[in-house]
Amino acid sequence: MSSAASGYRPLLRTPGAAAFFLAAAVGRVGIAMTGLGLLWLVHARTASYGTAGLATAGFALAEALVGPYLARLVDRFGQPRVLPFSLLAHGTAIVGVLAATSSAALVAAATCAGAALPQLGALSAARWVHLLRERTGELPAAFSLESLANATAFLLGPVLVSALGAVDRAALSSAIAAALILGGGAALAAQGRTAPRPANGHTDGAQVGRTLLRPDFLLLATLNLAIGLYFGTMGVSVSAFAVGHGLPEAAAPITAAASLGGLLSGWLYGRRRRRAPAHRQLVVATAYLTGTALLLPLAPSATWLGAAMVATEAAVPPTLVLLNVLTERSVRRTVLTAAFTWNNSASAAGSALAASLAGRAADGLGAAAAFALAPTAGLVLLALAIAARRRFA
Repeated sequence: MSSAASGYRPLLRTPGAAAFFLAAAVGRVGIAMTGLGLLWLVHARTASYGTAGLATAGFALAEALVGPYLARLVDRFGQPRVLPFSLLAHGTAIVGVLAATSSAALVAAATCAGAALPQLGALSAARWVHLLRERTGELPAAFSLESLANATAFLLGPVLVSALGAVDRAALSSAIAAALILGGGAALAAQGRTAPRPANGHTDGAQVGRTLLRPDFLLLATLNLAIGLYFGTMGVSVSAFAVGHGLPEAAAPITAAASLGGLLSGWLYGRRRRRAPAHRQLVVATAYLTGTALLLPLAPSATWLGAAMVATEAAVPPTLVLLNVLTERSVRRTVLTAAFTWNNSASAAGSALAASLAGRAADGLGAAAAFALAPTAGLVLLALAIAARRRFA
Protein backbone atom coordinates (compact mmCIF):
# COMPACT_ATOMS: atom_id res chain seq x y z
CA MET A 1 0.00 0.00 0.00
CA SER A 2 1.46 3.33 -1.06
CA SER A 3 0.53 6.89 -0.43
CA ALA A 4 -1.46 8.50 -3.22
CA ALA A 5 0.87 11.47 -3.64
CA SER A 6 -0.48 14.14 -1.30
CA GLY A 7 -3.93 12.61 -0.87
CA TYR A 8 -6.65 14.41 -2.80
CA ARG A 9 -4.64 17.50 -3.68
CA PRO A 10 -3.28 16.25 -7.03
CA LEU A 11 -6.79 15.29 -8.12
CA LEU A 12 -8.29 18.68 -7.37
CA ARG A 13 -5.34 20.43 -9.00
CA THR A 14 -6.09 18.67 -12.29
CA PRO A 15 -7.33 21.40 -14.65
CA GLY A 16 -11.10 21.70 -14.39
CA ALA A 17 -11.51 19.05 -11.68
CA ALA A 18 -12.20 21.27 -8.67
CA ALA A 19 -14.75 23.33 -10.60
CA PHE A 20 -16.92 20.43 -11.74
CA PHE A 21 -16.57 18.59 -8.43
CA LEU A 22 -17.71 21.60 -6.40
CA ALA A 23 -20.58 22.32 -8.80
CA ALA A 24 -21.86 18.76 -8.48
CA ALA A 25 -21.33 18.82 -4.70
CA VAL A 26 -23.53 21.90 -4.35
CA GLY A 27 -26.26 20.26 -6.41
CA ARG A 28 -26.01 17.09 -4.36
CA VAL A 29 -26.99 18.97 -1.20
CA GLY A 30 -30.15 20.02 -3.00
CA ILE A 31 -30.82 16.44 -4.08
CA ALA A 32 -30.37 15.26 -0.49
CA MET A 33 -32.93 17.85 0.62
CA THR A 34 -35.57 17.23 -2.02
CA GLY A 35 -37.24 13.98 -0.96
CA LEU A 36 -37.55 14.89 2.71
CA GLY A 37 -38.46 18.46 1.77
CA LEU A 38 -41.38 17.18 -0.30
CA LEU A 39 -42.56 15.11 2.66
CA TRP A 40 -42.61 18.17 4.92
CA LEU A 41 -44.18 20.39 2.28
CA VAL A 42 -46.98 18.04 1.23
CA HIS A 43 -47.83 17.25 4.84
CA ALA A 44 -47.93 20.96 5.66
CA ARG A 45 -50.30 21.54 2.73
CA THR A 46 -52.59 18.54 3.24
CA ALA A 47 -52.17 17.57 6.93
CA SER A 48 -51.94 13.98 5.64
CA TYR A 49 -48.94 11.73 6.03
CA GLY A 50 -50.57 9.36 3.56
CA THR A 51 -50.57 11.97 0.81
CA ALA A 52 -47.08 13.12 1.78
CA GLY A 53 -45.82 9.55 1.64
CA LEU A 54 -47.48 9.02 -1.74
CA ALA A 55 -45.84 12.16 -3.16
CA THR A 56 -42.44 11.17 -1.79
CA ALA A 57 -42.82 7.62 -3.09
CA GLY A 58 -43.79 8.94 -6.51
CA PHE A 59 -40.73 11.17 -6.53
CA ALA A 60 -38.38 8.33 -5.52
CA LEU A 61 -39.91 5.76 -7.87
CA ALA A 62 -39.80 8.12 -10.85
CA GLU A 63 -36.17 9.00 -10.09
CA ALA A 64 -35.19 5.34 -9.87
CA LEU A 65 -37.01 4.27 -13.05
CA VAL A 66 -36.54 7.29 -15.33
CA GLY A 67 -33.06 8.34 -14.14
CA PRO A 68 -31.18 5.60 -16.04
CA TYR A 69 -32.92 6.50 -19.30
CA LEU A 70 -32.08 10.17 -18.77
CA ALA A 71 -28.48 9.07 -18.16
CA ARG A 72 -28.58 7.13 -21.42
CA LEU A 73 -29.41 10.36 -23.24
CA VAL A 74 -26.48 12.02 -21.49
CA ASP A 75 -24.13 9.26 -22.67
CA ARG A 76 -25.46 9.56 -26.20
CA PHE A 77 -25.62 13.32 -26.65
CA GLY A 78 -23.35 14.72 -23.92
CA GLN A 79 -23.83 16.46 -20.57
CA PRO A 80 -23.80 20.05 -21.89
CA ARG A 81 -26.67 19.30 -24.30
CA VAL A 82 -28.95 17.18 -22.09
CA LEU A 83 -28.43 18.67 -18.64
CA PRO A 84 -30.08 22.07 -19.34
CA PHE A 85 -33.31 20.38 -20.47
CA SER A 86 -33.31 18.14 -17.38
CA LEU A 87 -32.79 21.15 -15.12
CA LEU A 88 -35.56 23.10 -16.83
CA ALA A 89 -37.99 20.21 -16.45
CA HIS A 90 -37.06 19.64 -12.81
CA GLY A 91 -37.36 23.33 -11.95
CA THR A 92 -40.74 23.54 -13.66
CA ALA A 93 -41.97 20.52 -11.71
CA ILE A 94 -40.87 22.04 -8.40
CA VAL A 95 -42.72 25.25 -9.30
CA GLY A 96 -45.70 23.00 -9.92
CA VAL A 97 -45.33 21.50 -6.45
CA LEU A 98 -45.16 24.92 -4.83
CA ALA A 99 -48.16 26.18 -6.79
CA ALA A 100 -50.33 23.05 -6.48
CA THR A 101 -53.70 23.47 -4.81
CA SER A 102 -54.85 19.84 -4.64
CA SER A 103 -53.43 16.56 -3.37
CA ALA A 104 -53.50 15.02 -6.85
CA ALA A 105 -51.56 17.95 -8.29
CA LEU A 106 -48.98 17.73 -5.52
CA VAL A 107 -48.39 14.02 -6.13
CA ALA A 108 -48.24 14.47 -9.91
CA ALA A 109 -45.80 17.39 -9.73
CA ALA A 110 -43.58 15.59 -7.21
CA THR A 111 -43.46 12.54 -9.47
CA CYS A 112 -42.46 14.72 -12.43
CA ALA A 113 -39.74 16.33 -10.30
CA GLY A 114 -38.29 12.90 -9.59
CA ALA A 115 -38.40 11.87 -13.24
CA ALA A 116 -36.48 14.98 -14.32
CA LEU A 117 -33.99 15.02 -11.44
CA PRO A 118 -30.46 15.19 -12.88
CA GLN A 119 -28.15 12.49 -11.55
CA LEU A 120 -25.33 14.86 -10.65
CA GLY A 121 -23.35 12.20 -8.78
CA ALA A 122 -23.23 9.94 -11.84
CA LEU A 123 -22.35 12.89 -14.07
CA SER A 124 -19.50 13.89 -11.79
CA ALA A 125 -18.19 10.31 -11.56
CA ALA A 126 -18.24 10.02 -15.35
CA ARG A 127 -16.20 13.22 -15.60
CA TRP A 128 -13.54 11.79 -13.29
CA VAL A 129 -13.27 8.71 -15.51
CA HIS A 130 -12.88 10.93 -18.57
CA LEU A 131 -10.41 13.30 -16.93
CA LEU A 132 -8.25 10.51 -15.47
CA ARG A 133 -8.32 8.25 -18.53
CA GLU A 134 -4.51 8.29 -18.56
CA ARG A 135 -4.27 8.05 -14.74
CA THR A 136 -6.68 5.23 -13.91
CA GLY A 137 -4.74 4.36 -10.77
CA GLU A 138 -6.15 7.53 -9.21
CA LEU A 139 -9.79 6.60 -9.82
CA PRO A 140 -10.27 5.05 -6.35
CA ALA A 141 -9.23 8.37 -4.78
CA ALA A 142 -11.56 10.25 -7.12
CA PHE A 143 -14.46 7.96 -6.27
CA SER A 144 -13.62 8.42 -2.59
CA LEU A 145 -14.03 12.16 -3.09
CA GLU A 146 -17.41 11.44 -4.69
CA SER A 147 -18.38 9.30 -1.71
CA LEU A 148 -17.36 12.07 0.69
CA ALA A 149 -19.42 14.62 -1.23
CA ASN A 150 -22.44 12.35 -1.21
CA ALA A 151 -22.16 11.53 2.49
CA THR A 152 -21.72 15.19 3.39
CA ALA A 153 -24.77 16.14 1.34
CA PHE A 154 -26.95 13.55 3.03
CA LEU A 155 -25.65 14.62 6.42
CA LEU A 156 -26.32 18.34 5.91
CA GLY A 157 -29.35 18.32 3.63
CA PRO A 158 -31.87 16.51 5.86
CA VAL A 159 -30.76 18.57 8.89
CA LEU A 160 -31.50 21.80 7.01
CA VAL A 161 -34.86 20.49 5.80
CA SER A 162 -35.88 19.37 9.28
CA ALA A 163 -34.82 22.68 10.82
CA LEU A 164 -36.87 24.68 8.30
CA GLY A 165 -39.82 22.30 8.52
CA ALA A 166 -39.89 22.60 12.29
CA VAL A 167 -40.44 26.38 11.99
CA ASP A 168 -43.12 25.99 9.31
CA ARG A 169 -40.86 26.88 6.39
CA ALA A 170 -41.27 23.69 4.36
CA ALA A 171 -41.85 25.58 1.11
CA LEU A 172 -38.60 27.50 1.65
CA SER A 173 -36.66 24.26 2.07
CA SER A 174 -38.01 22.93 -1.25
CA ALA A 175 -37.15 26.22 -2.95
CA ILE A 176 -33.60 26.15 -1.54
CA ALA A 177 -33.19 22.53 -2.66
CA ALA A 178 -34.29 23.42 -6.18
CA ALA A 179 -31.98 26.45 -6.26
CA LEU A 180 -28.99 24.32 -5.26
CA ILE A 181 -29.78 21.69 -7.88
CA LEU A 182 -30.37 24.24 -10.62
CA GLY A 183 -27.32 26.31 -9.67
CA GLY A 184 -24.95 23.36 -9.33
CA GLY A 185 -26.34 21.66 -12.42
CA ALA A 186 -26.10 24.81 -14.54
CA ALA A 187 -22.49 25.32 -13.45
CA LEU A 188 -21.75 21.71 -14.38
CA ALA A 189 -23.42 22.03 -17.78
CA ALA A 190 -21.37 25.14 -18.53
CA GLN A 191 -18.10 23.24 -18.05
CA GLY A 192 -17.97 21.43 -21.36
CA ARG A 193 -14.21 20.97 -21.35
CA THR A 194 -14.27 18.29 -18.66
CA ALA A 195 -17.41 16.53 -19.91
CA PRO A 196 -17.01 13.05 -21.44
CA ARG A 197 -17.30 12.90 -25.19
CA PRO A 198 -20.80 11.92 -26.31
CA ALA A 199 -21.42 8.79 -28.35
CA ASN A 200 -22.87 11.12 -31.03
CA GLY A 201 -25.90 8.95 -31.60
CA HIS A 202 -23.91 5.88 -32.67
CA THR A 203 -24.89 3.85 -29.61
CA ASP A 204 -28.46 2.67 -30.08
CA GLY A 205 -30.79 1.37 -27.39
CA ALA A 206 -30.22 -2.30 -28.26
CA GLN A 207 -26.44 -1.91 -27.98
CA VAL A 208 -26.79 -0.16 -24.63
CA GLY A 209 -29.11 -2.88 -23.40
CA ARG A 210 -26.69 -5.61 -24.43
CA THR A 211 -23.84 -3.87 -22.64
CA LEU A 212 -25.75 -3.38 -19.39
CA LEU A 213 -27.15 -6.92 -19.45
CA ARG A 214 -23.73 -8.51 -19.41
CA PRO A 215 -23.16 -10.78 -16.39
CA ASP A 216 -20.36 -8.59 -15.01
CA PHE A 217 -22.53 -5.49 -14.76
CA LEU A 218 -25.62 -7.39 -13.57
CA LEU A 219 -23.54 -8.78 -10.72
CA LEU A 220 -22.40 -5.28 -9.76
CA ALA A 221 -25.96 -3.94 -9.93
CA THR A 222 -27.02 -6.75 -7.60
CA LEU A 223 -24.21 -5.81 -5.23
CA ASN A 224 -25.54 -2.25 -5.20
CA LEU A 225 -29.02 -3.59 -4.44
CA ALA A 226 -27.53 -5.53 -1.53
CA ILE A 227 -25.80 -2.46 -0.05
CA GLY A 228 -29.17 -0.76 -0.38
CA LEU A 229 -30.62 -3.50 1.83
CA TYR A 230 -28.16 -2.44 4.51
CA PHE A 231 -29.03 1.26 4.12
CA GLY A 232 -32.76 0.64 4.35
CA THR A 233 -32.38 -1.48 7.45
CA MET A 234 -30.42 1.06 9.43
CA GLY A 235 -32.73 4.08 9.36
CA VAL A 236 -35.81 2.18 10.55
CA SER A 237 -33.90 0.07 13.06
CA VAL A 238 -32.18 3.00 14.77
CA SER A 239 -35.49 4.81 15.20
CA ALA A 240 -37.17 1.66 16.55
CA PHE A 241 -34.30 1.08 18.98
CA ALA A 242 -34.34 4.65 20.30
CA VAL A 243 -38.11 4.72 20.78
CA GLY A 244 -38.15 1.24 22.28
CA HIS A 245 -35.58 2.24 24.89
CA GLY A 246 -37.46 5.41 25.77
CA LEU A 247 -34.75 7.58 24.20
CA PRO A 248 -36.23 8.95 20.97
CA GLU A 249 -33.83 11.87 21.12
CA ALA A 250 -30.88 9.44 20.84
CA ALA A 251 -31.67 8.50 17.22
CA ALA A 252 -30.22 11.70 15.74
CA PRO A 253 -26.83 11.63 17.53
CA ILE A 254 -26.42 7.90 16.86
CA THR A 255 -27.07 8.42 13.16
CA ALA A 256 -24.82 11.49 13.08
CA ALA A 257 -21.97 9.60 14.78
CA ALA A 258 -22.26 6.78 12.26
CA SER A 259 -22.29 9.24 9.35
CA LEU A 260 -19.22 11.07 10.66
CA GLY A 261 -17.45 7.74 11.12
CA GLY A 262 -18.25 6.88 7.51
CA LEU A 263 -16.92 10.26 6.36
CA LEU A 264 -13.65 9.68 8.19
CA SER A 265 -13.34 6.17 6.79
CA GLY A 266 -13.96 7.34 3.23
CA TRP A 267 -11.46 10.17 3.59
CA LEU A 268 -8.77 7.84 4.92
CA TYR A 269 -9.45 5.18 2.30
CA GLY A 270 -9.03 7.61 -0.57
CA ARG A 271 -5.67 8.87 0.72
CA ARG A 272 -3.95 5.55 0.06
CA ARG A 273 -3.36 3.70 -3.17
CA ARG A 274 -3.66 -0.03 -2.61
CA ARG A 275 -1.88 -2.70 -4.58
CA ALA A 276 -4.52 -5.36 -4.03
CA PRO A 277 -7.03 -5.57 -6.90
CA ALA A 278 -10.44 -4.03 -6.33
CA HIS A 279 -12.30 -7.34 -6.40
CA ARG A 280 -10.14 -8.67 -3.56
CA GLN A 281 -10.54 -5.50 -1.51
CA LEU A 282 -14.31 -5.78 -1.95
CA VAL A 283 -14.34 -9.20 -0.29
CA VAL A 284 -12.40 -7.80 2.69
CA ALA A 285 -14.67 -4.76 3.03
CA THR A 286 -17.89 -6.78 2.88
CA ALA A 287 -16.54 -9.38 5.29
CA TYR A 288 -15.72 -6.61 7.75
CA LEU A 289 -19.18 -5.07 7.33
CA THR A 290 -20.84 -8.43 7.96
CA GLY A 291 -18.76 -9.11 11.07
CA THR A 292 -19.34 -5.75 12.67
CA ALA A 293 -23.05 -5.76 11.75
CA LEU A 294 -23.43 -8.85 13.94
CA LEU A 295 -22.93 -6.53 16.92
CA LEU A 296 -25.98 -4.42 16.10
CA PRO A 297 -28.78 -6.78 17.24
CA LEU A 298 -26.89 -7.37 20.50
CA ALA A 299 -26.74 -3.69 21.50
CA PRO A 300 -27.98 -3.29 25.09
CA SER A 301 -27.68 0.51 25.18
CA ALA A 302 -27.55 3.58 22.98
CA THR A 303 -23.82 3.96 23.63
CA TRP A 304 -23.15 0.38 22.51
CA LEU A 305 -25.28 0.86 19.43
CA GLY A 306 -23.52 4.10 18.51
CA ALA A 307 -20.10 2.46 18.77
CA ALA A 308 -21.23 -0.57 16.77
CA MET A 309 -22.72 1.63 14.06
CA VAL A 310 -19.55 3.70 13.77
CA ALA A 311 -17.55 0.48 13.38
CA THR A 312 -19.94 -0.93 10.78
CA GLU A 313 -20.34 2.29 8.82
CA ALA A 314 -16.57 2.40 8.29
CA ALA A 315 -16.96 -0.35 5.68
CA VAL A 316 -19.55 1.49 3.59
CA PRO A 317 -17.49 4.18 1.77
CA PRO A 318 -14.75 1.74 0.64
CA THR A 319 -17.44 -0.67 -0.56
CA LEU A 320 -19.13 2.04 -2.63
CA VAL A 321 -15.81 3.20 -4.06
CA LEU A 322 -14.85 -0.32 -5.08
CA LEU A 323 -18.22 -0.92 -6.73
CA ASN A 324 -17.68 2.22 -8.81
CA VAL A 325 -14.17 1.12 -9.75
CA LEU A 326 -15.42 -2.28 -10.90
CA THR A 327 -18.32 -0.68 -12.77
CA GLU A 328 -15.91 1.57 -14.67
CA ARG A 329 -13.94 -1.51 -15.69
CA SER A 330 -16.93 -3.62 -16.70
CA VAL A 331 -18.81 -1.35 -19.14
CA ARG A 332 -17.98 0.73 -22.18
CA ARG A 333 -17.33 4.43 -21.70
CA THR A 334 -20.29 5.17 -23.98
CA VAL A 335 -22.75 3.82 -21.36
CA LEU A 336 -20.88 4.75 -18.19
CA THR A 337 -23.31 7.39 -16.91
CA ALA A 338 -26.23 5.01 -17.43
CA ALA A 339 -24.34 2.26 -15.60
CA PHE A 340 -23.64 4.48 -12.58
CA THR A 341 -27.28 5.58 -12.53
CA TRP A 342 -28.61 2.01 -12.71
CA ASN A 343 -26.38 1.22 -9.72
CA ASN A 344 -27.98 4.10 -7.82
CA SER A 345 -31.45 2.85 -8.75
CA ALA A 346 -30.60 -0.67 -7.60
CA SER A 347 -29.39 0.68 -4.26
CA ALA A 348 -32.58 2.72 -3.87
CA ALA A 349 -34.70 -0.35 -4.61
CA GLY A 350 -32.84 -2.40 -2.02
CA SER A 351 -33.19 0.39 0.53
CA ALA A 352 -36.96 0.64 -0.01
CA LEU A 353 -37.39 -3.12 0.31
CA ALA A 354 -35.30 -3.34 3.45
CA ALA A 355 -37.05 -0.39 5.08
CA SER A 356 -40.38 -2.16 4.64
CA LEU A 357 -39.04 -5.46 6.01
CA ALA A 358 -37.28 -3.77 8.93
CA GLY A 359 -40.43 -1.85 9.81
CA ARG A 360 -42.47 -5.03 9.96
CA ALA A 361 -39.79 -6.79 11.99
CA ALA A 362 -39.61 -3.87 14.44
CA ASP A 363 -43.40 -3.79 14.84
CA GLY A 364 -43.70 -7.52 15.41
CA LEU A 365 -40.48 -8.53 17.13
CA GLY A 366 -38.66 -5.38 18.23
CA ALA A 367 -35.59 -3.42 17.19
CA ALA A 368 -33.18 -6.36 17.63
CA ALA A 369 -35.08 -8.31 14.98
CA ALA A 370 -34.96 -5.33 12.65
CA PHE A 371 -31.21 -4.96 13.20
CA ALA A 372 -30.76 -8.66 12.40
CA LEU A 373 -31.45 -7.74 8.79
CA ALA A 374 -28.15 -5.79 8.70
CA PRO A 375 -25.82 -8.81 9.01
CA THR A 376 -28.17 -10.68 6.70
CA ALA A 377 -27.62 -7.97 4.09
CA GLY A 378 -23.91 -8.22 4.86
CA LEU A 379 -23.91 -11.95 4.16
CA VAL A 380 -25.63 -11.35 0.83
CA LEU A 381 -23.00 -8.71 0.04
CA LEU A 382 -20.17 -11.04 1.02
CA ALA A 383 -21.49 -13.91 -1.10
CA LEU A 384 -21.85 -11.60 -4.09
CA ALA A 385 -18.39 -10.10 -3.48
CA ILE A 386 -16.88 -13.59 -3.53
CA ALA A 387 -18.68 -14.26 -6.79
CA ALA A 388 -17.35 -10.96 -8.15
CA ARG A 389 -13.81 -11.88 -7.13
CA ARG A 390 -14.05 -15.07 -9.13
CA ARG A 391 -15.55 -13.23 -12.08
CA PHE A 392 -13.11 -10.31 -12.18
CA ALA A 393 -9.97 -12.26 -11.22
